[in-house]
Formats: sequence, structure tokens, C-alpha cells
Amino acid sequence: MSVAERMGFFTDTSICIGCKACEVACKEWNAIPTDGLDLLGMSFDNTGQLDANTWRHVAFVEQTHDGDLRWLMSSDVCKHCTHAACLDVCPTGSLFRTEFGTVVVQEDICNGCGYCVPACPYGVIDQRQGDGRAWKCTMCYDRIRAGGDGGRAGSGGGLMPACATACPTESIQYGPLDELRDRAARRLEQLHGEGVAQARLYGHDPADGVGGDGAFFLLLDDPEVYGLPPDPVVTTRDLPAMWRRAGLAALAMAAAVVASFVGGSS
Repeated sequence: MSVAERMGFFTDTSICIGCKACEVACKEWNAIPTDGLDLLGMSFDNTGQLDANTWRHVAFVEQTHDGDLRWLMSSDVCKHCTHAACLDVCPTGSLFRTEFGTVVVQEDICNGCGYCVPACPYGVIDQRQGDGRAWKCTMCYDRIRAGGDGGRAGSGGGLMPACATACPTESIQYGPLDELRDRAARRLEQLHGEGVAQARLYGHDPADGVGGDGAFFLLLDDPEVYGLPPDPVVTTRDLPAMWRRAGLAALAMAAAVVASFVGGSS
């Protein structure tokens, strides 16, 4: 597989209007089963969280700010981590990293072990009820690879992901990850200049606990307000050290057993 430019999502929540066009487009293109039409009793949210049947989730956060009521809306998605724990724990190779740097599940290889579910620091990946296999956002791998150019907007090659194509305000932006990071930095500077002091970027830093996300966000409040972990860390970070310690312990036990036999025979 030839390596292409890394592609990603930048979601600017400051211009999300909560229309759910991204959710609908994602379901239609990927033929995802319905996940209920009942409101959850929490604002206008009828999906609640990302799961096997919801690969895009629009959060509605109602809060009082400076004496006024305001809505915070954000379209959440798989982060396509640089250091993806789900890849580390998958025993079949069902999860793989594409030439665009995205992380995709091959459902025909998934054996339903579920190891990837607790491994994800964001709680994104999930097993489908009645199926058992793991499902999540693929960043529309089938669309973006069609033209061999990652679906760059205006390139005339592959298609952009369905959610970014459907977003009417361009809250969801798709493109080369480095370009998106530059664009996000300029947008953050603009908002700070307009007095939006709480605006901050989330998941953009390659030095964070997951090596930076392939899908990152501009938020208007703390990550926890949007249901995001404040300091995500790849859950398999300590595995090499754990295996080394386990190996040393096994060697010590083996040495003790040998010594006991040698001492007994003498």
C-alpha cells in the first residue's frame, strides 16, 4: 500500500447548528441500522453517544452563560488516533491503518472478541447487538480512495466523506491534516480576537497522550462539557513495560525452580 498524505477532520463547533445532516448522511452512505427515534429527555439528542449504529453523534449542550441561555453543539466522531490502542489489541488484523492515516475496521475479518472496545480512550468503538462485530467511523474510506487523492475538495478525484459533504455550515471540514491544523489555529486566533476567550482546540497536538487525533475539534468550553476526556492517553502505553516485567518475573520463577531442584538433588 502506498502512503498518501494524511487526511483528517476539523470540526469547528462554533458554527455547528445541530441540524444532524452529518448523522443522516453517514447512515445513508454506510447503510447503518437505525438506533431509535425516541428523544432521550436531554434536549434534542436522540442518539446519546457514539456506538456501533451511530458513527456521527451531534451533542446538544444547554447551559446558562453570562446570564443568558446558550446552546453548544458538536458533531462527535472517531478520532482516528495517531497512536491507536484499538490497533494494538486487535488479534485478527481486522483493524488497520489506511494509506490516508485513518483507522478502519474490516468487518469480514472481525471475530467479535471486543478487545478494541475498552482499549479506546474515547469510548468510540462498539459491538453491534445481534452481530457481535465492532463498528465505527471509517472516514468514508471507500469514498476518499476512489480517486487516489484522498477526496481532496475540488480535486476532481475521490469523494469527500459523506458527513463533510452534507454539512451546510462547513462546521465539519475535511482535508490534509496539516492544512486543517493551520486553518484551525487561524480560526482560534480569530475567535480570541472577537472576545471568545473560552475557545480552544482539542486533539490537534501531536504531543498529547494519543499522538494527536486525525479528527480534532474547536470547542467553546471544557472538553468534559461535550463528553470528551480532558487528557486522553493511549491505553496500551504501558504494555511494553508490563511485558518486560512479566518476562523478568517468569525468568526469576524459573531460576528459583531450577535452584530448588539442584539444591534438592545435592
